[in-house]
Amino acid sequence: MFESNRITQLFQIQFPIIQGGMIWASGSKLAASVSNAGGLGLIGAGSMYPDVLREHIQKAKKLTDKPFGVNVPLLYPNVDEIMQIIVAEGVKIVFTSAGNPKTWTSFLKEKGITVVHVVSSVKFALKAQEAGVDAVVAEGFEAGGHNGREETTTFTLIPMVKEQLQVPLIAAGGIATGKGMLAAMVLGADGVQMGSRFVASVEASSHEAFKHAVIKVQDGDTYLTLKELAPVRLIKNEFFNRLQTYYQTCPTKEGLQEFLGRGRAKKGMFEGDLVEGELEIGQIAGLIHDIKPVKEIVNEIVDDYIKTKQSI
Repeated sequence: MFESNRITQLFQIQFPIIQGGMIWASGSKLAASVSNAGGLGLIGAGSMYPDVLREHIQKAKKLTDKPFGVNVPLLYPNVDEIMQIIVAEGVKIVFTSAGNPKTWTSFLKEKGITVVHVVSSVKFALKAQEAGVDAVVAEGFEAGGHNGREETTTFTLIPMVKEQLQVPLIAAGGIATGKGMLAAMVLGADGVQMGSRFVASVEASSHEAFKHAVIKVQDGDTYLTLKELAPVRLIKNEFFNRLQTYYQTCPTKEGLQEFLGRGRAKKGMFEGDLVEGELEIGQIAGLIHDIKPVKEIVNEIVDDYIKTKQSI
């Protein structure tokens, strides 16, 4: 039996395991599967047009009767319309990221929605708490996808945030096992958010070629780059190598934007172009060796957590 805590009580879930709301990987099927397995699944709105998000929310409601949420990057376009859809569809949990939590927290809370904000520093954790969020995700720079500029690791970030935070704390970045989950919680987290581990799942909406690329990753195969635009951790592929060569010309921000172009993350993660696409994944991919159904992944994490805790 898994002990109840502030996160399981806040979301009314069995295990304090949250699936990251990742672009091109976190559709309704993945979110519902994680929720059905006892965690909290999140639909990643960052890669969805408003009508597509509505469709995924409606599908998720048919696939699970358990709580699930939506992750919304606040700097993305169509945020107003996305928030209206979330309210209209009766979503009860929203994770916000990449923006100022003050902008939408009170609006969502007034609608009876539980709000969580993702941060990469103590400063922004406290700003999120001040904005009225119900919990904070503190994400270390080991994480995949878009990331903080501070390059603070999860093991240093979590205890520093915990020291000053009153609301529940969720650790993210470099966590894919029960042992990692236990370590994060010993350092002060009330729960964990995992992205990369769920990319390598049967139910993730990312391309099979990308999933197989993830399980081939070893230590040193990812790198945080494009800090001038929005820091992103990528697998080193042909596009990445060309990008690093381009950096040697001391490019402008505009030049980098032109080099990046449009839709490169979709090309890599959703369409499976392993040569020219952006392949976003966390450092912990070096510890992910197989693609499994979500139920098996969650059960393995929980079993590993319990056995490790009992052995100490």
